[in-house]
Amino acid sequence: MIFLKTDEEIELLRESNLLLGKAMGEVAKVVKPGVSTNQLDKVFYEYICDNGAVPGFLNYGGFPKSLCTSVNDKVVHGIPSDDDILREGDIVSCDGGCILKGFNSDSAYTFPVGEVSPEVMKLLRTTKESLFKGIEMAVAGRRIGDIGYAVQSYCEERGYSVVRELVGHGVGRNLHEDPEVPNYGRRGNGVVLKKGMTIAIEPMICLGRRHLIFENDGWTTRTADRKPAAHFELSVAVGKDKADILSTFKYIEEVLGDRAI
Repeated sequence: MIFLKTDEEIELLRESNLLLGKAMGEVAKVVKPGVSTNQLDKVFYEYICDNGAVPGFLNYGGFPKSLCTSVNDKVVHGIPSDDDILREGDIVSCDGGCILKGFNSDSAYTFPVGEVSPEVMKLLRTTKESLFKGIEMAVAGRRIGDIGYAVQSYCEERGYSVVRELVGHGVGRNLHEDPEVPNYGRRGNGVVLKKGMTIAIEPMICLGRRHLIFENDGWTTRTADRKPAAHFELSVAVGKDKADILSTFKYIEEVLGDRAI
């Protein structure tokens, strides 16, 4: 079932997403070579809790941490660990959410760690750009397939592949709500978008082939060819004339400066 949100509920979602954006900015401060992914999780967890919210991912479906940290060929759902140490030239997708006043936020950003190869930086930029191409389609009267087509066509035209098994989703009082929001599709197909729908759009794009391996931990998902993948995500409200972006990369980009994607 799709839950249309009132204007008041959308403002509560915005408040939750603003806090999430600030927490991700704190994570950005500590992404560097020599840092463990568990340290990233600790920074995120403490900031969310210190500001009166609850980490949305912690224990969700049994996930043991507050932040998904996926390095290099890990696409999504990487579990933070003291043994998972970031190295120069890595990339790490940090995907998190929080629950504030009963509403979930959800956002992801793939960080470069130190100096990253031009080939991989191009993948990151294209993935982020495709996210905003998808967001442009989140307008009342369009369809879910329009979002997927915008992401897919933008990335495939540039030589990248689009993950099929994992998709975006509705977001609100529950972290995952209807409808599903694939990053591929046909224009004019799928659920009609309506004002009041709130969705998380999250391109997951591979440098190589799109085929995945699901690890035995039940969470970590990586590319079968072990080539890097990128992941960017924002939560948005479908608008009458344009999408209303609820989450933000502002605080990440303030920290990264000219290293921002």
